[in-house]
Amino acid sequence: MSERPRALVTGASRGVGAAVARALAPTHDLLLGGRDGTVLDALCEELPGSRPWAVELTEVTEADVEGIDRLDLLVHSAGVVRLGHLADTPAEVWRRTLEVNVVAVAELTRLLLPALRAARGHVVLINSGAGLRANPNWGSYAASKFALRAFADVLREEEHANGLRVTTVYPGRVDTDMQRDVRAQEGGPYEPGRYLDADSVARAVLAAVTATPDAHVTEITVRPAAGPTR
Repeated sequence: MSERPRALVTGASRGVGAAVARALAPTHDLLLGGRDGTVLDALCEELPGSRPWAVELTEVTEADVEGIDRLDLLVHSAGVVRLGHLADTPAEVWRRTLEVNVVAVAELTRLLLPALRAARGHVVLINSGAGLRANPNWGSYAASKFALRAFADVLREEEHANGLRVTTVYPGRVDTDMQRDVRAQEGGPYEPGRYLDADSVARAVLAAVTATPDAHVTEITVRPAAGPTR
């Protein structure tokens, strides 16, 4: 890679992660994280200066980050969601949701902290409106996003002396494949015009990443202009 700023984006194969990767590509060398190597390879062909990082986040080890000695930006965009009444949500759903949405984030961040500290870097966590308000049927997902919010707040305080910036982005509903799956779980119509464009969330990430040195953007909330949806 060149001497441009270096970024790793998880969940880069689709949705918000892919939009963030495209927004960063003009200024950053990218590691594109995801499980589908074929999709990542295609995105790398589209974005010069990028490389695939096909890793299962729940199984990430020190070997997976070997060679990353400096990292200017880490964007956590990968996540899963499974809806249901608490009475109908088994332990396996809780474990999977928390494992992907929280534990994997915490572990990858921990493993990359030396590289982030070396660059006095930036960690951006794509959270959700569910990380600010928990609604019926969203128990395990909301719990994971509330936990992600707490993780970001603690990381920000603990790593401030090392020059790290930590930003949480709280998007409303976004027009993505995941949102289609959510609406299918809810049994409601899919209305793209009522949702945020993934590029709009990517622009919010850019706003935080490109803030002037005197400004630490800690939280950004982005809602669809069409109004709240549930």
